[in-house]
Amino acid sequence: QVQLVESGGGLVQAGGSLRLSCVASGPTFSDYAMGWFRQAPGKEREFVGAISWGVGRTDYADSVKGRFTISRDYAKNTVYLQMNSLKPEDTAVYYCAATRRNFYFRRPDYDYWGQGTQVTVSS
Repeated sequence: QVQLVESGGGLVQAGGSLRLSCVASGPTFSDYAMGWFRQAPGKEREFVGAISWGVGRTDYADSVKGRFTISRDYAKNTVYLQMNSLKPEDTAVYYCAATRRNFYFRRPDYDYWGQGTQVTVSS
């Protein structure tokens, strides 16, 4: 069983930055690829980015590529989402998720999900 707890959300002006954190409980963090998804009001949950276990291969949605960066710290059982040049359309609840699968990160069938953290970008 893996529990995920996100933090770092908040209100930021357009053009600003935020860093989200997701702490995973359990001894097997290194066996999971970690993904970030988001859901805006009235919209479906969408893939943001992911990082594999092992070499740390990353994948990003086109809408965030070049602005968002995912990293992970195995010693802290934590995955980060650094968000720069934020836009109002980035406003959403952001979720981290864990999967034993080390490919097809854009598929939403992850094994574990966090509770989400709200990110609001004002114009």
